[in-house]
Amino acid sequence: MSLLVRDAGPADAEALGELFFLSVREGAAPRYSETERVAWMPEPPSGPEWESGLAEQDVVLVEKGGAFLGFMSLDARGYLDLAFVQPDARGTGVADALYAVLENRALAAGMPALTTHASLMARSFFARHGWEVQQAETVSRGCEELRRFKMRKDFQLA
Repeated sequence: MSLLVRDAGPADAEALGELFFLSVREGAAPRYSETERVAWMPEPPSGPEWESGLAEQDVVLVEKGGAFLGFMSLDARGYLDLAFVQPDARGTGVADALYAVLENRALAAGMPALTTHASLMARSFFARHGWEVQQAETVSRGCEELRRFKMRKDFQLA
């Protein structure tokens, strides 16, 4: 069974929230403590605010056999907001497939650059795709300070 890369729709919001939750709570364990992960993602995102946030972005997902393996989102300003892959699907090309779609769309739209705030888990993925760290940062979530990186990729537009 092959991977299906497709645009996410409103009906996918709940499953994407669950995937986001699992990716943080289990998948980020190699780089973030349990208390940091609980502060980052106390529960799966859901409801009108979550659905509205997804609807305002270009969201692409990968599924296999009806199971969602990962998703990424890009807003109209070139900010790559969400990039999450199921823990057991890491290293299988899911993130690469998602990123290729969004980067191609950004190039087609004439965006001069993409930006993101990458977690400790995502930094190496973005670096492998030509992104550069602009600065290391911390962000407060509850009583925890989470480390992340402001990153950017500039395009050579013709």
